[in-house]
Amino acid sequence: MNSSVEQSKSSEPIAEETLAPAKNVTLFDHLLELRTRLLHAVLGVLLVFCSLAYFAQDIYQYLAQPLLQTMPEGSQMIATDVASPFFAPFKLTIVLSIFLAMPYILYQIWSFVAPGLYRNEKRLIAPLMLGSTLLFYSGIAFAYFIVFPVVFAFFTSVAPEGVVIATDISSYLDFVLKLFFAFGAAFEIPVAIILLCWTGVTSPDDLRKKRPYMAVGAFVIGMLLTPPDIISQSMLAIPMLLLFEIGIIIASLYHKDDDEDEEAV
Repeated sequence: MNSSVEQSKSSEPIAEETLAPAKNVTLFDHLLELRTRLLHAVLGVLLVFCSLAYFAQDIYQYLAQPLLQTMPEGSQMIATDVASPFFAPFKLTIVLSIFLAMPYILYQIWSFVAPGLYRNEKRLIAPLMLGSTLLFYSGIAFAYFIVFPVVFAFFTSVAPEGVVIATDISSYLDFVLKLFFAFGAAFEIPVAIILLCWTGVTSPDDLRKKRPYMAVGAFVIGMLLTPPDIISQSMLAIPMLLLFEIGIIIASLYHKDDDEDEEAV
């Protein structure tokens, strides 16, 4: 009798500790935390920009190499606007700073949302953030090293006779940034598929049945995001289809692990 009373008394602090309310976090606290994370992200971008600002002209020269190498001998790029020689490299440096600071920006986002995630969600979101960054960089590298030489060689080869090729530096920058974003976003397909399967919107088996629709959609997206030529459209659509298959494979592994965990429970 006494032992049972002692056990009940010893269990009371544990119950109180378990039922103790968590620290109340108000909306104002969340806003302060969000402001802090945003300031850290902006400061990270500014730090990278200050480190690259001195090399802005060299960075633009490096970006222009795929076009300069395919232009006819004696031709060159031009600046139709008075301020273009300054603003084009400046704009490129800002965009490059954001790209390079993306891991730090994602870390700030992760630090903000991580306290509200469950353990299994943290196990999935952290690799997805790292994977999405690497895939975005891979898309940009694929566009620069593989797509640009082929596309620019095609454009310069089909110029009518008597037409002098002299591309404006601002127009060229807008063109390549558009392709960078297009290929960077297209390479995020595996991440999107994993998230869709993880949230229960679809399943790997359903996605396998929709391969024909994905093939048509990939070429439609390639037509909308790339210049109006079959080469650049195909060079975007084919990697999208390959990444679609990779996303299904990875999603199947996650789906299998979840099924095994449910069976174990």
